[in-house]
Amino acid sequence: MRRRTPAPARLGAPVVALLAALVAASAVLLGAGSAEAAGYRYWSFWDGNGKNWEYATQGPSLLRPDDGAVQGFRFAVSEDSGDAAQPRRAPDFGAICADTPAKDGRKRVALVIDPGTAADAPDGEEPPAPRTACAQVAPDASSAEALASVAKPLRYDSSAMLCAISGYPKSGCGEQVSGDSGSAKPSAPAKTTDGQEKADGQEKAEEGDGGGPSVGLLVGIGAVLLLGVAAVVQARRRR
Repeated sequence: MRRRTPAPARLGAPVVALLAALVAASAVLLGAGSAEAAGYRYWSFWDGNGKNWEYATQGPSLLRPDDGAVQGFRFAVSEDSGDAAQPRRAPDFGAICADTPAKDGRKRVALVIDPGTAADAPDGEEPPAPRTACAQVAPDASSAEALASVAKPLRYDSSAMLCAISGYPKSGCGEQVSGDSGSAKPSAPAKTTDGQEKADGQEKAEEGDGGGPSVGLLVGIGAVLLLGVAAVVQARRRR
């Protein structure tokens, strides 16, 4: 007598619905994680070390540079300090301040002011050309005071974030720019007490490298799927 091969167990409607929901949720989460991240349009602040630029750890209103310092300002769209665009002029104090002789009771600070490219400009505005200047100011002057001596008018927001240098841009201040369309939203990047954007470790939780799903997101999806599989196994055992 032949044994009949049992037909494969069919999943009940509730289990099928559960699996479908899990798949849909995973797709939504993965899509959200891979969406292009937004950036911010703002003036970043830099210190020159003689050869290269380093993102400043203090804002211009707090930092009091020494005589012979080189500092840069760059207007651009970036996600954070880790991918911020640097000034497109070398931090060369000798070249910038060559025509400004030293003077007793004053210090010289070389400044590089780079308004960025047309791609970074707000709608309807054209960035002026990058330029350099040698500010000769009091020994205790801040970087903001040095900048004001050569690049007025400056514009700040209520939290002391630097919004405009020499009147550029005419409006806006640290607004968020969506990654896909380039449109601006009324939001600002994280700032220190004097308006300089925070360093990476202070402003964000740990992020993925390439803009894809974070490790935490993938772990969460995996846990949800495991729960779904466990539910299916449990349902089949009850049959």
